[in-house]
Amino acid sequence: MKNKKQLSYMDSVHRDGTVWNLVIMVILMAFPVAVGLIFRAWPDWEGFAKGILATAPMYWAVGIVEVITFIPMLGAGGSYLSFVTGNISNLKLPCAINALENAKVDVKSEEGEIVSTIAIAVSSIVTTVIIILGVILLAPLKPFMESETLKPAFDQLLPALFGALGVALVSKSWKIAVAPVVLMLILFIFVPALDASTVGIMVPVGVVFTILFSRFLYKKGIL
Repeated sequence: MKNKKQLSYMDSVHRDGTVWNLVIMVILMAFPVAVGLIFRAWPDWEGFAKGILATAPMYWAVGIVEVITFIPMLGAGGSYLSFVTGNISNLKLPCAINALENAKVDVKSEEGEIVSTIAIAVSSIVTTVIIILGVILLAPLKPFMESETLKPAFDQLLPALFGALGVALVSKSWKIAVAPVVLMLILFIFVPALDASTVGIMVPVGVVFTILFSRFLYKKGIL
């Protein structure tokens, strides 16, 4: 009975996730088409084709890499929701991991699937509400918020978020975590071509390196 319930739940997750992802994709594509029809303004198709050929392969690669990397950490339901709402690595993934850690459940379990999905859903709602409130309430404070005095503090928001999350995860398996952290520090410090835009590609590199390094430690009897 339990297996049937779990299969039924997962089937509904995949069904609803597929439907809503397709709906969102149609809506996103419909907006520029509607704007073009209303204002009778269409892009230069030759320039559009050149731009697509120059940029699409990179986004295809990042898209494939993110699917392979994020789904095992987010679960099925969380992945469907995250790829619709976006901002996965900066917001959705930390929220899901933190919720799973606090609930002490594995994302591969049905409980973990539910916890991850709820965490990402709440994160999406809170983000939307904060953005709305920010646009309404913070607009008069924009000159103050963008002052040179406060800019260094706001530049450290994301590093502080990932630092706090990283400490919690690294402290549990520090023997495994040290090597990939050192590798990424060396690469991003000494390879100028690597920047924030390459994070999506470097994540799977770090994952593969960590797996190989963990196996090496296991073979040596260190783990």
